[in-house]
Amino acid sequence: MTDAPVRQGSLREHNLGLVLRQVASAGRPPSRADIAAATSLTRATVSALVDDLIEGGLLTEVDPAPRAGAGRPAAGLVLSAAGPAGLGLEINVDYLSACVVDLAGSVRHQEVRHADQRPRDPAQVWAEVAELAASARARVEQEGLLLAGAAVAVPGLVTADGLVRLAPNLGWRDVAVPSSLAGVAVTVDNEANLAALSELHASASASQHSFLYVSGEIGIGAGIVLNGALFRGARGWSGELGHVAVHPDGPTCRCGAHGCLEQYAGQEAILRAAGAASLDDLRSRAEAGDPAAGEALAAAGTALGVTIAGVINLLDVEAVVLGGAYAPLARWLHPGVAGEIGQRVLTAAWSPVPVRPSLLGGDAAVVGAAGSVVRAIRDHPARWLAASTRHG
Repeated sequence: MTDAPVRQGSLREHNLGLVLRQVASAGRPPSRADIAAATSLTRATVSALVDDLIEGGLLTEVDPAPRAGAGRPAAGLVLSAAGPAGLGLEINVDYLSACVVDLAGSVRHQEVRHADQRPRDPAQVWAEVAELAASARARVEQEGLLLAGAAVAVPGLVTADGLVRLAPNLGWRDVAVPSSLAGVAVTVDNEANLAALSELHASASASQHSFLYVSGEIGIGAGIVLNGALFRGARGWSGELGHVAVHPDGPTCRCGAHGCLEQYAGQEAILRAAGAASLDDLRSRAEAGDPAAGEALAAAGTALGVTIAGVINLLDVEAVVLGGAYAPLARWLHPGVAGEIGQRVLTAAWSPVPVRPSLLGGDAAVVGAAGSVVRAIRDHPARWLAASTRHG
């Protein structure tokens, strides 16, 4: 392959992203001079790029911090809280949710509707998702925000062109995703993948850049982050942890196989074993020391730990993150998970693998979906600026 020369336009696109990401990652609002020093771009170049980003609604200036030295302090730069925002939508077995995240990553709107989606036709589900999207758009437009796009998190296998190939716990097969919702373009991804990306960015200051994110709902998904990047697999379908066999001669799973992890550690399996009516009921019973709840959670933790240990032996991740419904139950799941990892992972004696709850709890997938929209703008601001110019 022959290297191609860098066009002037491509260089500007690159530098716009470089400047915007510099502001996004800064611990305090940097000045134009700070950015020039950090990036080795000239001050004139940085100033021109910053002007474009301010005009495009991506950056805003803030009052400079007082300083002791002589001279007038320079204005700082921050991501614009009034700039483009991302809409996240999540379809799960027992709820639908919507979330709007602004360019700075702050959640500006959130709504959850609890209902079993399994008896419903996909068209009915999408109709309610469209209502959630329209409601979210109306709410944030009152605050002066502009939705830049939407991303949908689903618990299943998603193709690169946005087809839900299989979502066994929903009973979906080859379900097409609408190309737009609330008047903005839509992308779709697996819920555990989006949650793992959300966790990665939420813990950007942490030292762990390779981890297994385990999303515990009625189904069990996993997002695999290796060296700071999501590992999707050859066809984008990695992470179906819930369908790894714990006992090959066990009960039949919705996927048609026998003894899948979901039959032992899925939300419904744990509630059934504990005799609990809901997750809140389960947690209350566990906090009260109820033996059935404790035994159900311990058994689920052991099943999870056996499966997760196999993943760690294969991929050598640095940490395990318990997300979704597992996050508030981590206190009771942790002993079983950590115990099996300690016993089964070959390197555990000299390289322990920590197990922790998600920083974002059960909101990780929908926040991750919304965040994926704004991260795309932060990574490639030139595309947003060009589109804004065309439609401005």
